[in-house]
Amino acid sequence: MQGKTKYLVNYTLWIVDIISIIISFVLATYIRFWNFRDMQDKYMHFYICVLMILVCTIYTFTIDSNRGFLKRTIWKEGTAVARFELVLILGTIAVAYILKLAEQFSRLVMFYFIIINAILMLTFHQLVKVILKNHWQNGDAAIKLLVVSEKEMMMPTIRHLQHRLEFNYSIEGAVCLDEDMSGEEIRGVKVIANRDNIIDTVTSYPVDEIFIYTPNISQKALNETIAAFGDMGVTVHYCVELPNIAGSTSVGNLATYSVISYIHGTERYRALMIKRLMDIIGAAVGLVFTGIVTPFVALAIKLDSPGPVFFSQVRIGRNGRRFKIYKFRSMRTDAEEVKRKLEDQNEMNGLMFKMKDDPRITKVGAFIRKTSIDELPQFLNIFKGDMSLVGTRPPTEDEFEKYNQYYRRRISMTPGLTGMWQISGRSDIDDFDDVVKLDLQYIDNWSLGLDVRILIKTVGVVLFGRGAR
Repeated sequence: MQGKTKYLVNYTLWIVDIISIIISFVLATYIRFWNFRDMQDKYMHFYICVLMILVCTIYTFTIDSNRGFLKRTIWKEGTAVARFELVLILGTIAVAYILKLAEQFSRLVMFYFIIINAILMLTFHQLVKVILKNHWQNGDAAIKLLVVSEKEMMMPTIRHLQHRLEFNYSIEGAVCLDEDMSGEEIRGVKVIANRDNIIDTVTSYPVDEIFIYTPNISQKALNETIAAFGDMGVTVHYCVELPNIAGSTSVGNLATYSVISYIHGTERYRALMIKRLMDIIGAAVGLVFTGIVTPFVALAIKLDSPGPVFFSQVRIGRNGRRFKIYKFRSMRTDAEEVKRKLEDQNEMNGLMFKMKDDPRITKVGAFIRKTSIDELPQFLNIFKGDMSLVGTRPPTEDEFEKYNQYYRRRISMTPGLTGMWQISGRSDIDDFDDVVKLDLQYIDNWSLGLDVRILIKTVGVVLFGRGAR
């Protein structure tokens, strides 16, 4: 367990364990006294509960007690919970004696607490495991892994990964470097490319990480390929065989393989979790506002032109994931067909289409685009996790299919409702390469502070209608 997954699991279990301690302590106290009035010292019992939470926090984040959580069986989980209970009780008692709190504390409360908390923790941990497993396996949230290997190693490598990878990984495809096996399936995994077309294929393929195991091909021979993956913003795990590892050497581990990982993108996983929390809160507020204005916008759209109120289109999300983006309809229903006839009037150099006085835009559409009201339904995309409040511009499928490896790096981060392009006068930008530069500038310099600054500037852009057309 590594990276963002490790932080997600650790913080989730920490919160769950604190909830379990509080519930267990309250129940144990009530069972002992059958009310909360006859307790000898209510404040002292409160202090003991706080001590337990403190010991729990120290144990969780200093001992790394949740290592291997996703792969632990219920029996191993029970052992881990028992170990936690032992440390929790001994640690609490030791501190309580030092602070002279233990003399007045009921031993029966502690006895009941141990039993209740062990049962609750084991139940909660198994429930968290089920929820996370469903989240990763039934949605599009799993880490998409591409396996790169040689023909003779392909079968055992895929089998090993399938057995040893944690369930937050999904093997999306394979590439054979020493023979053309394109189209073949190995244990349900399709071979999608060979050495000649690997870069072109991966450029337009949904993948987060790449695992390379080529014992008969040197890393030097793959330097250009690994560098190309880096240009795309994709993390590469290169399997190495190190029989004598010096003490100062540090390598990673993926499904028990020793790997050198070339990580492209931010590793500030705590900040990413805060960013996601901001997205959820912001999207919830945005959806309330969207619900309020929808009847009025819907009526205006219907009176102005025939067709649906909402517009949806498949866009490309983080690392090639497909999702449906939602907007209020601002164009004619035949906009895509008309666009093909207007290609020669495109004012944008590159892969995007932009045209002043676009005839596809309706009268109401011109207003809601100018005020950015048309983008309000995207708060649903943000709430679902397809998009973020701040990010890069999500490309269309047609656009994505024409990407090179340099362009692809702009989707290495979750696309956003707003971003550098929007606050930099998007209507004044007439070269797609400038859009890419702004997106890569955002990715390379990302921080929570940058997100906040972009959000503040976006408010000004929306209020004064700068850059929207």
